[in-house]
Amino acid sequence: MDFLKENSKIWDDRSANADRWSVPVSSEEVALARQGKWSILLTPTKPVPRDWFPEELAGKNVLCLASGGGQQGPILAAAGAEVTVLDYSKTQLSKDIMVAERDGLTIRTVQGNMKELPMFADESFDLIVHPWSNSYVDDVLPVWKECARVLKKGGILISGFSNGVEFIFDPVKVEQGLLSVEYKLPYADVDHLDNPDIKRIAEAEGYIWGHTLTDQIGGQIDAGFAIVGFYEDRGGTPLDGYMSGSIATKALKI
Repeated sequence: MDFLKENSKIWDDRSANADRWSVPVSSEEVALARQGKWSILLTPTKPVPRDWFPEELAGKNVLCLASGGGQQGPILAAAGAEVTVLDYSKTQLSKDIMVAERDGLTIRTVQGNMKELPMFADESFDLIVHPWSNSYVDDVLPVWKECARVLKKGGILISGFSNGVEFIFDPVKVEQGLLSVEYKLPYADVDHLDNPDIKRIAEAEGYIWGHTLTDQIGGQIDAGFAIVGFYEDRGGTPLDGYMSGSIATKALKI
């Protein structure tokens, strides 16, 4: 089974059922972005600091990576950027197309795998926006390497991702409100499909990989980035009452 393609199908279904990352921005939000009043999310609740972005977005080439859903791309396009949105889910991309047509925005959409970006030339983009999504691929290191390749020197990569510690817990007990440590990192649903409960959750929500921070943060550094911004966030994980389960970083290609 091609689990990445399966995730694309699952996200088509999640998007059709208004997942939190699949609810498009409103026309009012787009209008405010045109006036310079905007923010976007990389993680569940905290807006990205404005000083993480270039001072002027007008004319900047921006890649919204694994970022369909009609949220980040339309706002950045309304703020003046030249936006390309890449996602593996056609339904997620359809949300960006809908907002663009509704509000008169220009957005290029591309269906593709975040690990493989052959459709983009070297040093094509000034900014990459990569919201919480890379737990749906088996290896994040190619993601960071491709980001480094397609970004211009001095370009900015802003990313949101999971603190993989959430995947050490038994997901069935988590559904019952209990935290029971059962698994090691790095974690992969595909290694545990003999467990019918994990199989059920994966088939409904997507096949997940719990990456280490060595791969998430160290992988960016090894790909040629300098980490210059960092924050944590909570929202939607069993760890919310104990710690922040999501991380955001700002990196510069050096």
